[in-house]
Order: sequence, then C-alpha cells, then structure tokens
Amino acid sequence: MNVKWYAAKFDEATWQLFSMIGITSDYIRDTDRGMAALKQSTSYISGVVAGETLVIRSKVIEVTNKTIRFLHIMYKTEDMREVASTELIGVHLDRSTRKSCPLPPGVKEKSIELFEIAT
Repeated sequence: MNVKWYAAKFDEATWQLFSMIGITSDYIRDTDRGMAALKQSTSYISGVVAGETLVIRSKVIEVTNKTIRFLHIMYKTEDMREVASTELIGVHLDRSTRKSCPLPPGVKEKSIELFEIAT
C-alpha cells in the first residue's frame, strides 16, 4: 500500500470521527461550515499489502475554541499490530468567507467527551 492509500484510509477515519462529534455532511451543507486541516504528521511503521484487513482507532487529543487535534492509529486486524499513525489539527471554518470560526457548543462538548473516554 503506498502513501496515497494510507492517506485515503486516514481521511475516511477523519470523516467517521467528525460525524461522531456532529460535523456531518448535513451540518456542513446546512450551515456552510466545515473543517480544514492545519497540520498533519504521519508515521509509517510497517508495510501493508493487498488483501490485509485494517482497522483505525481514533481519539480526540485536544479541543480549543476553533480547533480539534486528533490521532488515528492504523492496525492490521489479523494481529492488531500498529502499521501507521497520523496526528492532525483541524480548524472549523466558515466556508463562504474561508475564515476560522468557533466550534458549535455541541461539537466542542462531544469532542471533549470523546477525549475523556480515550484517556
């Protein structure tokens, strides 16, 4: 699996995490708000080949007024060996002005709840 596919899998995990905290496609469409990546750091630990099944576990690390820092860890499901991880910082933004804006209260609260569960 090359870098393109790791990035795609982590992107899918990001949308799952965002959905869990209330940043769904409906939310994005209805409010004209969204998220954008500010920073991403990825570590590749072990290779993955076609046919191997994977699972990604995610956790929120930090929530500020406008940003969420989170971690995805990718494992081979066969032996739950870590194969890659990525840490991201995402900013909540107004899609029409392309400027950052505060996270809605419910999203921030749910992010904090997930942070507390993961620690």
